[in-house]
Amino acid sequence: MTTSTYPTDLTDRQWHCIRDLIPAAKRRGRPRLLEMRQVVNALLYLLVGGIAWRLLPREYPPWQSVYYYFGRWRDDGTWRRIHERLRAQVRQKAGRHKHPTAGALDSQSVKTTQVAGVRGYDSGKQIRGASGTCWSILWVWCWQWQSPPPRCPIRQERVCCFVA
Repeated sequence: MTTSTYPTDLTDRQWHCIRDLIPAAKRRGRPRLLEMRQVVNALLYLLVGGIAWRLLPREYPPWQSVYYYFGRWRDDGTWRRIHERLRAQVRQKAGRHKHPTAGALDSQSVKTTQVAGVRGYDSGKQIRGASGTCWSILWVWCWQWQSPPPRCPIRQERVCCFVA
């Protein structure tokens, strides 16, 4: 297989970080003929480029094989393990604990116009309108109990926190 490099291909250092998380070939059955590094490179090319599976360049394994490994690794938790390892490395490099310990949640209710339509009632805020509860994590950080919670960058008020 030709080794044409694309900007999305893993460097040797990046590959060494995750290669032990890629499942080994099965003992029984047909032996694995593909290089798993090329499969990961193909998946990164697809992800970054936003292209269709069938448009995968010939330098990579066939799209059907890449799709097979993508689904298999999704189902067996390989992607989650890779994500957890990379997140831990980034956090430790930033001087934080490798596991996030707190998060921030945000919710809102929006007043609507007088025109009739679908609308609800938020009994917590006693507002009639469209309730847009958004359970999104704004950011995750390590937070010590002695320090106050951070300020919201938009509203400049204290963020309500929970500790995981």
